[in-house]
Amino acid sequence: MQMKMKYLLTLLVAVSLLSCAEPQREEQAENLDQKVEAALKLASIQYVYLGSRTPSGRYPKTYYEKTDSLETSDSGWWCSGFYPGTLLYLNEVDPSPELKQQANVALGGLENEQFNKSTHDLGFMMYCSFGNANRLDPNPKYDTILLNSAKSLATRYNAKAKSIQSWDSAPWNKAGANEMPVIIDNMMNLELLFWATKFSRDSSFYRTAVEHANTTMKNHFRKDFSSFHVVIYNKNTGAVVKQITNQGAADGSAWARGQAWGLYGYVVMYRETKDKKYLQQAENIADFILNHPNLPEDKIPYWDFNATNIPDALHDSSAAAIIASALFELSTQVSETKAAGYRKDAELMLDNLLTPYYLASPKTNGGFLLMHGVGNMPNQTEVDMPLSYGDYYLVEAMLRYKKMPKK
Repeated sequence: MQMKMKYLLTLLVAVSLLSCAEPQREEQAENLDQKVEAALKLASIQYVYLGSRTPSGRYPKTYYEKTDSLETSDSGWWCSGFYPGTLLYLNEVDPSPELKQQANVALGGLENEQFNKSTHDLGFMMYCSFGNANRLDPNPKYDTILLNSAKSLATRYNAKAKSIQSWDSAPWNKAGANEMPVIIDNMMNLELLFWATKFSRDSSFYRTAVEHANTTMKNHFRKDFSSFHVVIYNKNTGAVVKQITNQGAADGSAWARGQAWGLYGYVVMYRETKDKKYLQQAENIADFILNHPNLPEDKIPYWDFNATNIPDALHDSSAAAIIASALFELSTQVSETKAAGYRKDAELMLDNLLTPYYLASPKTNGGFLLMHGVGNMPNQTEVDMPLSYGDYYLVEAMLRYKKMPKK
């Protein structure tokens, strides 16, 4: 009898705890829903303000609070597509004449980059901008621009290395004339090639993307599924010459944004090919990030997982935004058990990015959304500052969150 009473009491406590936990989970979801809606409204205000401060023909890169000044670029800078891309995302959520006008002006200034064969970043530049424009408002002009951009990107493919060359040179490494640097970031530019495959029915774009992804999987990743930043190949033989870094703490470290680019890139690879090896790669990278002992409790990673001054190292809000966006999509590709875990981590990242420490208040931060991004720590550029790509992937993460099934 005593044992039976003890069992009933235990059962009652368990039921009570579950009944308390369920409303708590629902309340957390409701709070994040509210924070996302408020953040998107803020974002529209911020980007109208940012547009009012951005000179004609320029693209915002970052903001210096001490001098209250924007740093901008011309259309050829690798980040030029994020500004119009963010404007288009925001206008998609809450149509605004100001946002649409700013986006159209920025797109107009980017058109000539479709013929730019000197950069591997045409996916960032042209697909984040014209890709979104074409998705929202299909237009033969956009088709032409995107196809020309894909053709320009494809010219950088090296058949010996089976990879797309990133930089034309790496003076900081004194790379030789026969050496070609390839960076993990390049995984993000393959989505443009998949679009071109579907539009043109030319399978060469598909083969280039797949071969680049396979080569990267082979040579960029270590046994623990962390990634080198840069792999330098011999142009003539395709042999790996060096595995190094330009933006990480050390050649053998795990630069946080590099891990984010890799995760996002292989999520896209699986979406576009349905090849399970890419899904497994994405899961392995995600598990490396999420289970790393140096990942902080708030899930906003330090700028490098192996930074020497952890826990005093700077966090990188841009890396967190990219990872959160990638995890939301990854959660739609895996079993429900795994999906729940990825969604939970992505939601926690997003929830913390939308706190006052990271998210700017109206008409501050130069008009950018996220604070505390880390661009290039070793070279001391854009350190602890807003970054245009941080904003782009934050907004994308919020839009993906809104589409997630609520349970």
